[in-house]
Amino acid sequence: MAAVDWFASAAAAPAPVRAPRGRAVRAPAAAPARRTRAAGRRLTGGIAWISVVAVLLAGVVAVNVAVLRANVAVHRLDEQRAQLQARNEALASELSAASSAPKIEAAAHRLGLVQAPASATTYLDLAPRRR
Repeated sequence: MAAVDWFASAAAAPAPVRAPRGRAVRAPAAAPARRTRAAGRRLTGGIAWISVVAVLLAGVVAVNVAVLRANVAVHRLDEQRAQLQARNEALASELSAASSAPKIEAAAHRLGLVQAPASATTYLDLAPRRR
Protein backbone atom coordinates (compact mmCIF):
# COMPACT_ATOMS: atom_id res chain seq x y z
CA MET A 1 0.00 0.00 0.00
CA ALA A 2 1.24 3.48 -0.86
CA ALA A 3 1.65 6.34 1.62
CA VAL A 4 -1.71 7.99 2.18
CA ASP A 5 -2.46 11.35 3.77
CA TRP A 6 -5.33 10.49 6.07
CA PHE A 7 -6.23 14.15 6.71
CA ALA A 8 -6.51 15.25 3.09
CA SER A 9 -9.97 15.22 1.60
CA ALA A 10 -10.69 12.89 -1.23
CA ALA A 11 -11.94 15.72 -3.47
CA ALA A 12 -8.75 17.73 -3.07
CA ALA A 13 -6.50 14.85 -4.04
CA PRO A 14 -5.39 15.10 -7.66
CA ALA A 15 -6.21 12.23 -9.89
CA PRO A 16 -3.15 10.46 -11.23
CA VAL A 17 -2.39 11.30 -14.83
CA ARG A 18 -1.13 8.55 -17.01
CA ALA A 19 0.33 9.39 -20.30
CA PRO A 20 -0.26 7.08 -23.18
CA ARG A 21 2.76 5.19 -24.24
CA GLY A 22 5.21 7.25 -26.24
CA ARG A 23 3.68 10.63 -25.42
CA ALA A 24 4.85 13.20 -22.83
CA VAL A 25 2.51 15.15 -20.53
CA ARG A 26 2.84 18.99 -20.51
CA ALA A 27 2.00 21.27 -17.59
CA PRO A 28 -0.30 24.29 -18.14
CA ALA A 29 1.62 27.52 -18.92
CA ALA A 30 -0.99 30.16 -17.92
CA ALA A 31 -0.09 30.47 -14.21
CA PRO A 32 3.45 31.94 -14.61
CA ALA A 33 2.16 34.75 -16.86
CA ARG A 34 -0.14 36.06 -14.11
CA ARG A 35 2.66 36.01 -11.59
CA THR A 36 4.94 37.94 -13.94
CA ARG A 37 2.35 40.69 -14.46
CA ALA A 38 1.72 41.07 -10.72
CA ALA A 39 5.45 41.14 -10.00
CA GLY A 40 5.90 43.81 -12.69
CA ARG A 41 3.14 45.94 -11.18
CA ARG A 42 4.65 45.61 -7.73
CA LEU A 43 8.09 46.52 -9.07
CA THR A 44 6.74 49.57 -10.91
CA GLY A 45 4.75 50.69 -7.86
CA GLY A 46 7.80 50.25 -5.63
CA ILE A 47 9.96 52.32 -7.93
CA ALA A 48 7.30 55.03 -8.00
CA TRP A 49 7.09 55.16 -4.18
CA ILE A 50 10.86 55.22 -3.85
CA SER A 51 10.98 58.11 -6.32
CA VAL A 52 8.30 60.03 -4.42
CA VAL A 53 10.08 59.53 -1.09
CA ALA A 54 13.41 60.57 -2.64
CA VAL A 55 11.88 63.79 -4.01
CA LEU A 56 10.30 64.58 -0.63
CA LEU A 57 13.60 63.98 1.17
CA ALA A 58 15.41 66.20 -1.32
CA GLY A 59 12.82 68.91 -0.62
CA VAL A 60 13.35 68.59 3.13
CA VAL A 61 17.11 68.89 2.66
CA ALA A 62 16.67 71.96 0.43
CA VAL A 63 14.44 73.64 3.03
CA ASN A 64 16.94 72.87 5.80
CA VAL A 65 19.79 74.35 3.75
CA ALA A 66 17.74 77.51 3.10
CA VAL A 67 16.95 77.87 6.82
CA LEU A 68 20.61 77.36 7.69
CA ARG A 69 21.68 80.07 5.23
CA ALA A 70 19.07 82.45 6.64
CA ASN A 71 20.30 81.77 10.18
CA VAL A 72 23.89 82.48 9.15
CA ALA A 73 22.81 85.78 7.54
CA VAL A 74 20.85 86.76 10.67
CA HIS A 75 23.86 85.94 12.84
CA ARG A 76 26.12 88.14 10.69
CA LEU A 77 23.63 90.99 10.84
CA ASP A 78 23.37 90.66 14.63
CA GLU A 79 27.16 90.87 14.93
CA GLN A 80 27.24 93.91 12.64
CA ARG A 81 24.46 95.60 14.64
CA ALA A 82 26.35 94.98 17.90
CA GLN A 83 29.53 96.49 16.40
CA LEU A 84 27.64 99.54 15.16
CA GLN A 85 25.99 100.06 18.54
CA ALA A 86 29.39 99.86 20.26
CA ARG A 87 30.80 102.39 17.75
CA ASN A 88 27.83 104.74 18.33
CA GLU A 89 28.34 104.55 22.09
CA ALA A 90 32.05 105.32 21.67
CA LEU A 91 31.27 108.31 19.44
CA ALA A 92 28.65 109.58 21.91
CA SER A 93 31.21 109.33 24.69
CA GLU A 94 33.78 111.25 22.62
CA LEU A 95 31.20 113.93 21.82
CA SER A 96 30.25 114.27 25.46
CA ALA A 97 33.90 114.57 26.48
CA ALA A 98 34.64 117.09 23.73
CA SER A 99 31.68 119.30 24.62
CA SER A 100 32.48 119.48 28.33
CA ALA A 101 32.98 123.00 29.81
CA PRO A 102 36.66 122.61 30.80
CA LYS A 103 37.66 121.51 27.30
CA ILE A 104 35.78 124.40 25.70
CA GLU A 105 37.46 126.91 28.09
CA ALA A 106 40.90 125.45 27.30
CA ALA A 107 40.25 125.72 23.57
CA ALA A 108 39.07 129.36 23.99
CA HIS A 109 42.22 130.30 25.95
CA ARG A 110 44.38 128.80 23.19
CA LEU A 111 42.61 131.02 20.68
CA GLY A 112 43.19 134.09 22.89
CA LEU A 113 39.66 134.50 24.12
CA VAL A 114 39.02 135.69 27.69
CA GLN A 115 35.90 135.29 29.76
CA ALA A 116 34.02 138.57 30.18
CA PRO A 117 33.37 139.85 33.69
CA ALA A 118 29.77 139.63 34.84
CA SER A 119 29.56 143.44 35.37
CA ALA A 120 30.35 144.09 31.69
CA THR A 121 27.31 142.16 30.50
CA THR A 122 24.65 144.20 28.72
CA TYR A 123 21.51 143.21 26.89
CA LEU A 124 20.21 144.44 23.56
CA ASP A 125 16.54 144.68 22.74
CA LEU A 126 16.15 143.47 19.16
CA ALA A 127 12.38 143.80 19.02
CA PRO A 128 11.19 146.64 16.77
CA ARG A 129 9.80 149.67 18.59
CA ARG A 130 6.27 150.78 17.96
CA ARG A 131 5.77 154.52 17.45
